[in-house]
Amino acid sequence: MGAVMTTPGPARATEDTWMFPPGDGWTFDQVKHLELPFDWELVDGVIVARGQAKFWHNRVRDRLMYALEAARSEPYEVVAEQCVMVDDRNTPKPDVIVFDPRKLNFFELECVPVEHVTLVVEVVSPGSRQHDRVRKPALFAANKVPCYWRVELDRDRQLAVHEYWLNADTRSYFPAPLHSVHHGKLITEMPFPVEIDLGGLVGF
Repeated sequence: MGAVMTTPGPARATEDTWMFPPGDGWTFDQVKHLELPFDWELVDGVIVARGQAKFWHNRVRDRLMYALEAARSEPYEVVAEQCVMVDDRNTPKPDVIVFDPRKLNFFELECVPVEHVTLVVEVVSPGSRQHDRVRKPALFAANKVPCYWRVELDRDRQLAVHEYWLNADTRSYFPAPLHSVHHGKLITEMPFPVEIDLGGLVGF
């Protein structure tokens, strides 16, 4: 009997090689085991470091998550800092997501499949402006995520939440028709009725 020929699988990234992706980029399976000294996302097959967030950013993120958790209705769940599987070369990690957990196995789940995501919330930091204002909205809209919130801190240290809804025909976001930018208080029916005191999110 002749020898059985096997084709080696794709090489996994290591702590010494992660910055040198192959020509078509890393896949999530090639990099998910890495123990790097920073938080990261996989973007178009490239590992991208997520900048160190300031205290206010993390406080707003966490309080938004708690407010959404308190307001959520079935079947939705809310989680912060969880990667989303857009495809095997794109696994962004939004600040907060609302998703439908039905048919998901939480004991095996590594990233939430993008088709289960209903709302993405990004709190903008100086180092994430381009990603949160341009790249991520385009990515999530192209993959039919119904709602996107962009949270900004203005010069007076007051929060503004930019609310976007999906145009399913063009797969792009448009400003929410009733209140596209929320100041002081966020009131919306999407993805479920919620009312959030924005001043309370950042107050110390």
